[in-house]
Amino acid sequence: MKVVTIFGGTGFLGRHIVQRLAQEGYGIRVATRRPELAGFLRPCGGVGQIVPVQANVRNEDSVRRAVAGADAVINLTGILYERGRQNFYAVHVASADRIARAAADAGVAHLLHVSAIGANATSPSEYARSKAAGESAVKDAFPNATIFRPSLVFGPEDDFFNRFASMVRLVPVLPLFFDGMPKMKLDGLFLTPEFEAGTTRFQPVFVGDIAEAAQRALGGKAAAQGRTYELGGPTVYSYAELMALVACETGRGALYVPVPFFAAAAMAKVLQFAPVPPLTPDQVKLLRIDNVVASDALGLADLGIDATAAELILPTYLRDYRRGNTESAPVSGT
Repeated sequence: MKVVTIFGGTGFLGRHIVQRLAQEGYGIRVATRRPELAGFLRPCGGVGQIVPVQANVRNEDSVRRAVAGADAVINLTGILYERGRQNFYAVHVASADRIARAAADAGVAHLLHVSAIGANATSPSEYARSKAAGESAVKDAFPNATIFRPSLVFGPEDDFFNRFASMVRLVPVLPLFFDGMPKMKLDGLFLTPEFEAGTTRFQPVFVGDIAEAAQRALGGKAAAQGRTYELGGPTVYSYAELMALVACETGRGALYVPVPFFAAAAMAKVLQFAPVPPLTPDQVKLLRIDNVVASDALGLADLGIDATAAELILPTYLRDYRRGNTESAPVSGT
């Protein structure tokens, strides 16, 4: 049985990858700071197939113990906002470098590093710059590493569609962000604002497709080593179209409120201090940048996967937010 060590295996994407690899017969080590909290993953495989192991990505010795004897390593660790020592550099760069070097020294055959579309050393977003620096560190330490850059990931328990569905269930208002100031148009005797809001583009990718891509990248069904794949779904949507999907699939009418980015940035300076911030200044910077697969990038098709449409999956879990539904709505996760 081949053994794969997965860092970040208890998160939203990690759970699906653990389940997919277990179906293929891998022995799986879920490397986590709190292994006692990872027991919920054990039923995804047979007896003894999935084993949580203690590892702190900031501690080199624990990382090396977790990868020793593994055939493959997957790094899914990442954060969307910073808290104390959990900052972008520590998680996306230093920890990624630590895992890659440990994997190389242990003679691991395959390393899969999950980054993000938009990783760019010159991005205005610190998150995106740290993702690019992490990719560079991984490539330096493990040149044959496979890198995945997913767009917005959706599926049960996702943190995007569930969050906005929860918002529209409580208050039927959805924000649409726009740049600059609205132009004024003369309408009869009155001046009315004219602007395009929510134009940033996204290419949502189904979490199950990423899990399948991970299995194929490790399973030798594609010559994936040393390559970078940008993973997106079959359709590119504007942010406004994604909000319309939320309203449609939850069956709730919503008032779309245009919010200029400068106002969003001002609000984010306060919201960033919430225990789980709904918006940070760095996320506002990301919301101004298209999040789509580059025209010349390798993608799901190059791994032999037909991307799953969001319209096929969203109804299966956003229906829980419909009026009159007595079931509990999904709990979002990362």
